[in-house]
Amino acid sequence: MTLVLILRTIWMFCAVGIIILVLLHSPKGDGLSGLGGQAQLFTSTKSAETTLNRITWTLTVLFMGLTIVLSAGWVGR
Repeated sequence: MTLVLILRTIWMFCAVGIIILVLLHSPKGDGLSGLGGQAQLFTSTKSAETTLNRITWTLTVLFMGLTIVLSAGWVGR
């Protein structure tokens, strides 16, 4: 296995991971429930949401970094 193949595999894993994690996030908007002021009654900050945010941002930074490295051709083919 070459280094490029390994980096592309990690890059694809990051892409799929970002898609899955973004779909797992809870919606931030109030929607129609915000009109009556009921939206803040049921919201709470959970560590699961914080962990989900951190993993999403980590995968995003890794994905963008690998995108730059692979597209610039800094790694031998």
